[in-house]
This record gives sequence, C-alpha cells and structure tokens, in this order.
Amino acid sequence: MNILDQDILLDLFHRYYLFFASCVFLLAFVLTWYFTPKVLWVSREKGFMTEVNARSSHQNAVPPFGGVAFFLVLILVISILQALRTSPTGNHLIVGLTFLFMTGLKDDLVISSAKLKFVSQLFAAGFIIFSPELQLTSLHGFLGISDIPVLLGYGLKVLIVVALINAYNLIDGIDGLAGIAGIVISLTYALVFYATGHPYFVLISLTVAGILSAFLRFNFSRGRKKIFMGDGGSLVIGFMIAFLSLKILVMQPYEPLMREGFVPENRLLFALAVLFVPIFDTLRVIIIRLGKGKTPFEADRNHMHHVLLDNGLSHKKASLVLGTLNLAVIILYVLLSRGLKSIGMSLAMITIFAVVALIFAGLKRKSQQTTVLHGRPRGIKVIRQQNEVVEN
Repeated sequence: MNILDQDILLDLFHRYYLFFASCVFLLAFVLTWYFTPKVLWVSREKGFMTEVNARSSHQNAVPPFGGVAFFLVLILVISILQALRTSPTGNHLIVGLTFLFMTGLKDDLVISSAKLKFVSQLFAAGFIIFSPELQLTSLHGFLGISDIPVLLGYGLKVLIVVALINAYNLIDGIDGLAGIAGIVISLTYALVFYATGHPYFVLISLTVAGILSAFLRFNFSRGRKKIFMGDGGSLVIGFMIAFLSLKILVMQPYEPLMREGFVPENRLLFALAVLFVPIFDTLRVIIIRLGKGKTPFEADRNHMHHVLLDNGLSHKKASLVLGTLNLAVIILYVLLSRGLKSIGMSLAMITIFAVVALIFAGLKRKSQQTTVLHGRPRGIKVIRQQNEVVEN
C-alpha cells in the first residue's frame, strides 16, 4: 500500500480527521527532530557559525540555520497535503516560502541588505494575497466599516504580511521566545480553524506548531546541540503566521463561535490579541526609538525580552513569561468580547496595551536603577555553563 497515494490519503483524511491531524503534527515534529542534528553537523563541519560580538548572549559560536530544517519540513508536509485537494494555496505557499528562505539563508551566511529583505517579503506576499481563498473584501462591520474596495483589500493584505514577518523576526532575540510565541499563535489558530470547518488550515497550523515544538529542544540546549532559527527560520515562520492570520481575517461569519468571542466585527481585534507579543513589542520599540529621536531600525535593549533579562530572568523564564502573557491576552479577549462590539472591544484592547506598556516601563526603570547602583543590570550577569555564556 502506497501511503502517499492521493486516494489513500483522502480516505484517511475524511475517515479519521483528528487522527490524521495528530499524525501531521507528529510528522512535522519528528522530521524537524531528524533534520536539525543534520543541519548542526554540516554547519559545524563547514564552520558556518554566528560570530560572537559585544551584543551576543553566548560565548561560543552557534549555528543560525534552524530555518533550513523548517523549510525542508514545510515543503515536504505542504507537498503531501496538496494530495488532499482541499485548498489551492499550497503551491502559492511553497513559492513564497522559497523566496523568503533564500533571502534569510543569505542573511545568515553573509548578511542581506534591508532592501533585499523588503523586496523578498513583497514577492512572497504577492504569491498569497491573490489566492482566491484569501480575498479581503469586508471588515465585517469593524468600527462601522463593512465592504471595502478590492484594491484596498490587496493593500491591507500586503501590509499585514510584511508587518507580521518583520514583527516575528524582531522577537527572535533570545532562546525560545520566537518558538513559544509561534506555538501559542499556531495552536490558537488551529482551534479556530477546527471550530469553523477549515481542515486544511488546521493541518498547516499544526505543522507550524510541530516544527517549533521540536526546535525548542535544540534552541534551549547549552551544548553542541544548540541552534538558532536564524533569519531563514524567523522569516519562514513569520510568513506562515501571516498566511494563517489572513485566513482568519477573510473567513465568513460562523454562528457557533459568536458565543465564544468570534464576533465578525471583532475579527481584526481577535488577530491582534493572538499576535499580541510580536505586534506589541514591535510597536513599543518603534515608539520608544522615535521618542528618543532615533531611527526605528537602530538596535537597542528596549525589547520586552531585554527588559526581562535586565531584571534577572533567564532566557527560558523570560520566554515563558512572554508566552504566558500572549496566552493571557487571548483568554482575556475571549472573555471580554462576548459582551463588547468593535468600539468597546477596541477600547478594551487599547487599555490592555497601555497596562502592559506601563508594566514594562516600570520594569525598565527598575533595571536602570540597578545599573546605577551596581554598575550593570542583573540580567547581564554572566555565567559560564557548558562552554557557553548565557544571560541569567
């Protein structure tokens, strides 16, 4: 029996949907677990390692090529899922992923220009925004706006894709954060797609979650098995998250979810809640930099994970705190949106953003006071463990 035969796959899919979905998650997990050590070995043999500099939180060089495993697994799984014939977007995804992966891989090897990254993101966006399954023609009554012009819909989709790719790329600053945030986002989307009857998108969401779950084992390692996802990984996963977010925005209303916070006019706000950590962190950093008269692209230590590290948390603890924060915002959104329309829910989300901003402003001041009193933030204390220096 050929397990990859289209008819066999379709029969398994229709008869054992949840079992099939679990197998897709496990397949992505196992393949990532298998490919990553191979990538590590090649990277070390060929000397393809990150250079340690003053901003590094590690002493020894670490391979930044986790994205190679991500790309291979995504292409393999999406190719298999094409046999289900439930969505025409698989080929579009493969082309977009290839553009971004090649750009990210080049950046991990020799550094890519910002212009090349931006152009690649536009090309990748172009291959999914015209998909018939992702036509954005209505905001479903958000702030009183229903139907929107087709060209405006295309413009909004390009903006969303490029913004989310870059936002996800920016949170990949410490071990585990991008992985944990990606798992929270993809599993939340998987639940929504399952409840609304979009099986293909359930499988894609679980594929992303499976990849990131396996990757965390290597990303949190302190020995020779340690690897970073690199730009090749963050751009690819950011693109997948943007793709899934577009599907959330363009879905038609479904009555069963009205009681659980999925009010059609709050669709944008729901996506904002799910994507809270990457969006909030990006907006916060841009506002702080502009307020200081700096360019938004200038590196500093104002990201949320930097604030937590400077207050004494380890990489793992900081990542878990931010992942929990993202999950808490999603739950809070669901609870609040049951009784609030778009205007009230918008005010609620602004309040949540403001409260979290105040908390991190207080934590930032606290770490700065520690620097004045003791000469350096507690989070920059260096500890040598297993030939690696980590911020603790």
